[in-house]
Amino acid sequence: MLAFIIPVRHQDNARDWGLLKANLSQTAASIASQAHPGWRALVVANEGADLPPLPPGFDVVRVTFPPNNLHEMGEADLEAVYDAFRADKGRRVLAGMLAARDSRFFMIVDDDDFVSARIAGHVAENPRANGWTIERGYIWDDGGRLLLGYDEFNHLCGTSLIVRADLYGLPDRFEDASLDWIKTMLGSHVRIADILAGRGTPLVPLPFRGAVYRVAHSGSHSKAPSLVKKYFLSREALARPRRLLRHLARLRLVGDDARREFFGASVAGRR
Repeated sequence: MLAFIIPVRHQDNARDWGLLKANLSQTAASIASQAHPGWRALVVANEGADLPPLPPGFDVVRVTFPPNNLHEMGEADLEAVYDAFRADKGRRVLAGMLAARDSRFFMIVDDDDFVSARIAGHVAENPRANGWTIERGYIWDDGGRLLLGYDEFNHLCGTSLIVRADLYGLPDRFEDASLDWIKTMLGSHVRIADILAGRGTPLVPLPFRGAVYRVAHSGSHSKAPSLVKKYFLSREALARPRRLLRHLARLRLVGDDARREFFGASVAGRR
């Protein structure tokens, strides 16, 4: 019913491959904690990439794409960096989707994020839906004890779309896909909802907080800062006291319920 697609960058583009593997293990544990059995997961990684042990329900799709020479922020014009990132990620996502094209729905998951254990069950209960946007999720500092509820999550995090597979219009073969289509439909999460709405197949908001965006770790491509620094101590946060109070009201501790729903077998909040 549902295939989670986890694209992994080329090993030459990882600042710390050991850290990437550790984060991927936690992401895999999160996915594997789904309460409903109707799911599978595919990790898309280059030939030769050393991956951690993965739980039952996971497969690995090996690719031979070259490293992304513009992977790091600051190496070129920012738009050129984003464009190269979308192309690299999109190719990996396409390889994963083609390997699981009999799935009813796809969810693209970044290799350091977490998902709710309720997602596969919700998808199974709504097989005719177009899909969902995760408009409400959480932000979590890597290794921290706090979660911040965030209500425009789909504008912030790539792990925020669940889409019925046929709506992507997958090609029969990888070679049949244009690079523009790959970048627009698979390499970025920001345009999909508007594109599908314009076609008359709109996505709807997932009716619960569906994912956790991990920030403030050294392997992050976006280099997202600590949630405390950005949402509570930054000049922008302090200049907007009402928003600051709303953020304070949405803080919660990483307790046992959150660990069970989002973090699987990982030890978030216990470091």
